[in-house]
Amino acid sequence: MNSFDSITAADLPQLDGASFVIPNAAQLLCPPLTHAPRFLLLYGSVRTRSFSRLLTEEAARILTVMGGEVKIFNPSGMPLPDDAPETHPKVVELRSLSEWAEGMVWCSPERHGAMTGILKAQIDWIPLTIGAVRPTQGKTLALMQVCGGSQSFNAVNQMRVLGRWMRMITIPNQSSVAKTFLEFDEHDRMKPFAYFDRVVDVLEELYKFTLLTRGHSEYLVDRYSERKENAEALMQRVNQRS
Repeated sequence: MNSFDSITAADLPQLDGASFVIPNAAQLLCPPLTHAPRFLLLYGSVRTRSFSRLLTEEAARILTVMGGEVKIFNPSGMPLPDDAPETHPKVVELRSLSEWAEGMVWCSPERHGAMTGILKAQIDWIPLTIGAVRPTQGKTLALMQVCGGSQSFNAVNQMRVLGRWMRMITIPNQSSVAKTFLEFDEHDRMKPFAYFDRVVDVLEELYKFTLLTRGHSEYLVDRYSERKENAEALMQRVNQRS
């Protein structure tokens, strides 16, 4: 068995100690609850009776009852990525909500074995950085999908990859509602069956992760490689001035 007790920084000469940060207890403490957790909910269909929208609205009700503050973005009128300026009203609205939120819920139908282009376009309009602001990084994310037929997980699995790419804390639990048209009543409310309970499980987990990580997003996405690059860039600027 190998022992690592005697390892020192000298054993890792490629590691820049000045850019390496060891967390301390104060950084890991949860900040006080000064406001309700804020959630942005996105859905992936603009049909008149969109089941991804109905499930999103049900999720909004549940998160509100849990104590969260919820806003839903309506994708109708959203331009294709790069087909309009960043000053387009829908783009401005979406980016503003992304900065406001501490957590998100993405809900998409499965179309051709994947998330819809409507949902993907919304995410594509949210860059990793807007100036000095990181609108998604370090924020929590829950994933849900609706299926017209048997249960599938293609859309949520795709969105999980996308959430990781956006540097979000994507919770382990997820929801896929099969034959969604059977799960809503004539008032467009979700019936209190097993799928509803699973949705509550997902949102409860999202709420908990959001409470545990709120106030720490800057710390959670602070990367060694980026600190090292920033330090090198700063040194270059200093040398150029001297």
